[in-house]
Amino acid sequence: MARPESKLEFDTDWKYSPAPESTDHIRIDPQYELFIGGKFVAPRERQYFDTINPAREKTLARVARADRGDVDRAVVAARRAYVRAWSKLKPAERGKYLYRIARMLQERSREFAVIESLDGGKPIRESRDVDVPLAAAHFFYYAGWADKLEYAFPGRRASPLGVAGQIIPWNFPLLMAAWKIAPALACGNTVVLKPAETTPLTALKLAELMRDVDLPPGVVNIVTGAGDTGAAIVEHPDVDKIAFTGSTEVGRLIQRRLAGTGKHYTLELGGKAANVIFADAAIDQAVEGIVNGIFFNQGHVCCAGSRLLVQESVADEVIAKLKERMETLIVGDPLDKNTDIGAINSAAQLEKIEQYLRIGQAEGGEMYQSSCSLPETGYWCRPTLFSGVSQSNRVVQEEIFGPVLSMQTFRTFQEALDKANNTPYGLSGGVWTDKGAKIFKMTRGIRAGVIWANTFNKFDPSAPFGGYKESGMGREGGLHGLGAYVELY
Repeated sequence: MARPESKLEFDTDWKYSPAPESTDHIRIDPQYELFIGGKFVAPRERQYFDTINPAREKTLARVARADRGDVDRAVVAARRAYVRAWSKLKPAERGKYLYRIARMLQERSREFAVIESLDGGKPIRESRDVDVPLAAAHFFYYAGWADKLEYAFPGRRASPLGVAGQIIPWNFPLLMAAWKIAPALACGNTVVLKPAETTPLTALKLAELMRDVDLPPGVVNIVTGAGDTGAAIVEHPDVDKIAFTGSTEVGRLIQRRLAGTGKHYTLELGGKAANVIFADAAIDQAVEGIVNGIFFNQGHVCCAGSRLLVQESVADEVIAKLKERMETLIVGDPLDKNTDIGAINSAAQLEKIEQYLRIGQAEGGEMYQSSCSLPETGYWCRPTLFSGVSQSNRVVQEEIFGPVLSMQTFRTFQEALDKANNTPYGLSGGVWTDKGAKIFKMTRGIRAGVIWANTFNKFDPSAPFGGYKESGMGREGGLHGLGAYVELY
């Protein structure tokens, strides 16, 4: 697909010298098995699939593909560990294991960060500075709660649910695993986790870590595979809780399959977050927040600020500064510390993004892409801005999961609020203004689970995260994350 000519001219004679992160300190095995009962075991049918480096289009490792029988083995191991060991362990002792996991994550942070970038395509700066530290922080946070559940739920008795089946996506493989495993273990549950098919390596490295901290066998089991593996976890009769992060479409399927089973479940699904810029906002700060909200993470977070709503009086200024900032973004090698936007996770995801670029243009949107060069090998997409779009355009309404931003203008506060809420999703949002009263009024009005004010994409393990409408149900993080893994009496 031909790229539209840039309307801006910038001096591109200079460039940063490469600053690649070393890979000498990491080890990726040629083949990975399933982690069941504290050991790596071969899948019953001896089937494997390749996990690909999206920046090089080369195989990193062969990974076991679990079938229903393998999932059953994992659930049996988790149930045995729950009954015989984990549920009987003193809460303070469970906390010690979580602390140990957190500390070992910190000690091996460089290894996990590099593997995360190799397998998922995200810039090393994000893996190193966000994903791994936040993953460790979640284990630290829930380690502290393990022996204090009576304070989390005053006047009530909290009991673990049993075996938790957990299914995580490809955009934050390690962090999503920590989000789910840490509160489950702190509350006394055992786990069967399935990472995404395209990004299984850091979950398998986490399995090595679980083994190295001497976690009782079967407390955490990790089975790799595709959608049928996830379906086997959802449908297994001895799984007490399902925690799923992924697309709204799959979330609906899970809801239907769980109907009438009595299983507990939480769903964190799609998003189409509105980033609302008022005329009294600090424009330069807001532009940086826009870039951070959609481009630095390649639009690969479900809470990405992919809808930009700008007050009409400052729209031209915001567009000009945003385009200028887009021209400075570097797309390239995820392991280069200069890189702002890494590789798209897979060829299938890149095709989906490119399809939406064609749709946006066909529906009359004006598409602007930065003039950066792209590597010849790998899956890449330039940062993209659509302007001149209406509320009914698909690039405004549908989740793209790529570095694609749609922009609309508004005149009044109420118009901004109406446009922000006019979407099937309600996961997150942002508001930029100098007026505190306007912040409170807007955040009360936006139907979204998480709303940032004069910043975007800031996370903390003590803060709950989750959505409304088609963005899911239930919360992860904070006390809410504990409540999802206990029965209260």
